[in-house]
Amino acid sequence: MRILHVSDCYLPRLGGIEVQVADLVRAQREAGHTVEVATATPGERLPGVHRVVANLPFDLPVHPRGTAHLLRIMASGRFDVVHVHTGAVSPFAWMGVRAAVRSGLPVVATVHSMWDPVTRGVYRALQAAFAWRRWGLVLTAVSEAAARPIRAVAGPRVPVQVVSNGLDVTSWRPGPDAVRDAGDGPADGVVHVVAVGRLAPRKQPLRLLKLLETVRNRVPRDIAMRATIVGDGPARGRMERYLRTRRMGWVSLPGRYSREQIKDLLAGADVFVAPAPRESFGLAALEARAAGVPVVARAQSGVADFVRPGKEGLLGRTFDDLVASVARLARDSALRQSIAEHNRETEPVRCSWPAVLEGFAHCYELARGVPG
Repeated sequence: MRILHVSDCYLPRLGGIEVQVADLVRAQREAGHTVEVATATPGERLPGVHRVVANLPFDLPVHPRGTAHLLRIMASGRFDVVHVHTGAVSPFAWMGVRAAVRSGLPVVATVHSMWDPVTRGVYRALQAAFAWRRWGLVLTAVSEAAARPIRAVAGPRVPVQVVSNGLDVTSWRPGPDAVRDAGDGPADGVVHVVAVGRLAPRKQPLRLLKLLETVRNRVPRDIAMRATIVGDGPARGRMERYLRTRRMGWVSLPGRYSREQIKDLLAGADVFVAPAPRESFGLAALEARAAGVPVVARAQSGVADFVRPGKEGLLGRTFDDLVASVARLARDSALRQSIAEHNRETEPVRCSWPAVLEGFAHCYELARGVPG
């Protein structure tokens, strides 16, 4: 099959959508498909990557004549399907949807974000202006939590499938040297809490620091704790000031890590925390779960698709629930160890690349009108 992916953002940017789309392209090529990418992100020339770039401030990933450029790419590529990737607001990606519709090509659009009330209002307004529900789209979301608000706006005429983000699950599994025996507890006698993600306001990183501070106050002092928050972003300065003011030297902010560094970090982690309430999926939490680390996250987030309470981790709906969950795991080494053993012994199959490729193949056939 000949597939064209359209995404505002792509490599060399290293955000969640960029990396996930690049991994999907690689996996589809390895499966024998011919795959190309159209993006508004500037960067080096790569085989099969069309960079539709305008000279805009801050290298904004959009092009004022993007639709015309995309129409030419689609006309010359003889594609079987166009797969568009959108965040909450992705002008270039939606130009890709419009170009595919005008070209008469089947189109699948994956929404990688959680639609909040404002975003839902925007798409209702776009429906009133452009009647996009009649374009024959097949929409996909990365989790059930992300799919619910999309279905509420799209209505019954637009299919909204759930196809998980993909992960090379086996590559995150800890080696035998990294696995501690049941009952051993933390390798250095210190409960190590880890979080990974962009330090941006929408991820509520200051709430994460408040969560850790509250947990430390609830856990007996004879239980030593430390925390590592990996990532970078605009909230980093405020977080550093908070840690200095509150004298939380047991929490470190080492900055951005490579995948290999994150794997090494997770090998020595005891609890992973993903506290954002509007997390559409939670790829970092999935990596931790695949590495055998108990995960604490919001029950209303996409993490709930692969973390069940008491099985792969603990879930909570409120800030206090999350505090109680982290504190419980810090105090209860037996529970922590049983969850870790379960995570090491069972794979999140729905998130493996074979399952993800099969899910998108079904969506492509649905968009092409092929009976399933």
